[in-house]
Amino acid sequence: MIWQTPHRTFDFTRTGAVMGVLNVTPDSFSDGGQWLDLDAAIAHAEEMLAEGAEIIDVGGESTRPGASPVDEATEKSRVLPVIERLAALPGHGCRFVISLDTMKPAVARDGAAAGAAIINDVGGLRDERMLDVIKQTGAAAVVMHMRGEPKTMQDSPVYADVVNDVREFFCAALARCIDCGVPADRIAFDPGFGFGKTPQHNTELLRRLPALAVASRPIVVGVSRKSFIGRLLGTQSIGDRAWPTVALTSFCRERGARVVRVHEVKPNLEALRMTEAIIAP
Repeated sequence: MIWQTPHRTFDFTRTGAVMGVLNVTPDSFSDGGQWLDLDAAIAHAEEMLAEGAEIIDVGGESTRPGASPVDEATEKSRVLPVIERLAALPGHGCRFVISLDTMKPAVARDGAAAGAAIINDVGGLRDERMLDVIKQTGAAAVVMHMRGEPKTMQDSPVYADVVNDVREFFCAALARCIDCGVPADRIAFDPGFGFGKTPQHNTELLRRLPALAVASRPIVVGVSRKSFIGRLLGTQSIGDRAWPTVALTSFCRERGARVVRVHEVKPNLEALRMTEAIIAP
């Protein structure tokens, strides 16, 4: 299983990778405001890299439930200086690559020019211009499933069969990419845990994760610190979600996921590698 980026080829035949979360926002659900300072953001990224992250995912717009969108200029002012600094770090392009978490084609284009190798589109290519950006920049892409918009996505989401619906979305998105001239080996998919889904929808997606595989494309899982963990365990503390996230990293890797997007890199990487040591042929 190959995922091709402009700077590096990820071979997921035997091992997966950890994507470290770097939110440079004032209002993200679990770490809003912590990394707004540029030097603090870079120091945190360097810490995640030292712990084994191979992808740093930079986000400048909160997509937590109920969040309001920010304008392009504001988002660019948050993410571009961080991407430029990360791209200047030793090991960029070989030891690690940069991902940009955005729904805006103009932000994605400038982010790719600054050094981002992956466009993490939580909007799932709903803006047709994003396909043109991915094609023209040569960036890899994570296409995520989201029902509705962040501001309203948790207002009573309903599916006939959430797994079938998400898989059909992936199939349609891959066909659109190929028709547009974006090679399949540059695409990965994210089921969008917590994005327009109830805790029951999320657990069903986890349980049937292998059914989401489309054309040997990597599955990216982002469950780190998500609120559905707290609801299922009966706790409101974000700190209580860290070790359940580690457990889900192991579970999802065993079920076929190849990339885990997490806030705490070291314990999740250890869970990933331990699981791989057990399931390796």
